[in-house]
Amino acid sequence: MRSEADRAAAMVLVVEDEVALSDVVQAYLAKAGYATASARSGPEAVEAARTLSPDVIVLDLGLPGLDGLEVMRRIRAFSDCYVLITTARSEEVDRLVGLSVGADDYLTKPFSVRELVARVQAVLRRPRADSGTASSDTVRTFGELEIDTAAQEVRLASRPLPLTPTERGLLMTLALSPGQAFSRRQLMEAVWGDSWIGDDHLVDVHIANLRRKLDETAESARFVTTVRGIGYRMGKG
Repeated sequence: MRSEADRAAAMVLVVEDEVALSDVVQAYLAKAGYATASARSGPEAVEAARTLSPDVIVLDLGLPGLDGLEVMRRIRAFSDCYVLITTARSEEVDRLVGLSVGADDYLTKPFSVRELVARVQAVLRRPRADSGTASSDTVRTFGELEIDTAAQEVRLASRPLPLTPTERGLLMTLALSPGQAFSRRQLMEAVWGDSWIGDDHLVDVHIANLRRKLDETAESARFVTTVRGIGYRMGKG
C-alpha cells in the first residue's frame, strides 16, 4: 500500500470536456493528496499522457477530436498507466469494449466524485513494476512463459510481453500459486483490493485480453486455464 508521501507524488490526469466536472474531480483528488492535470480533448489527452507520464488517467469516453476509446488505444502504445474510464453510455457493450482496449476500471455517469477518488486509490494500491533484481526465487517458468514476480516482468519465448497493470496483476496472482484454482472474486480481491465493489465478470474481460497477448484462447489455453464452475488457474505451459 502506498504511503502518504507516495500518494502525494502520484499524478492523476483528468480527461473531461465538461469544465465544471473536471474542476470538481481535480479538487477532490487534490484534497486526497494527488497531483493533478487536465485535458479537454482527445488529442490533448494523448499529448498530456506522453509528456506528463501520469500514474492514473481518468478518461471520459465522449471527447471532441478523438473519442476516449481511440485515446486509450494510442496511450497504450507507450504507457501502462492505470486508466479509469467514465462514460454516460450505460450499455454493457460499451463497458466491455472500453476494458478490451486496456482500461482498468470504469464508472458510469452520473457518479459520486468520492467513489471516483476511492477507485483511484484502489488502483494505486495494486502492484507496480519496480527495480527488483531477478533471482531463482522470484522467476517462475511455465514452458515458454517466464514471469519475474519481483521485477514484475513477463517474457514469452524470450520476448518482453507488454501487459497492462491489471493483466500483469492477474497473471502474477495466478503464477504465485500454480495449480490453485481461483474464483473471480478471489482474483478481484487480490488485484483490485478487497474493498472494491463491482461486477466480478470484469475478470473475464481482462483474462480474455491477457490470453490474446499470450497467444492462446480459452479452448487452447496453455497458461491461463479455465476451471469450470470456479474460475481460473495457472497451467504448466
